[in-house]
Amino acid sequence: METEKVVRDTFTMPRSDYEKITVLIQRCLDAGVSVKKGELLRAGLILLASAPQKHLLAAVSAVERVKTGRPPKSR
Repeated sequence: METEKVVRDTFTMPRSDYEKITVLIQRCLDAGVSVKKGELLRAGLILLASAPQKHLLAAVSAVERVKTGRPPKSR
């Protein structure tokens, strides 16, 4: 079986969402499972992909919109 090529990307999210990643990683560690941030995000994709449309749209509508792009450089 051929290994699928990976894609590298960056995301902007509120600090509170980023902190949730740390909490979820710790929950996995407490259960004896080591997981990386990318693996956790991909697990979330699996859950969303298998969710009914109603649940998917509810989750998407609960996400806070953030301004994209890099902050201006301070001088």
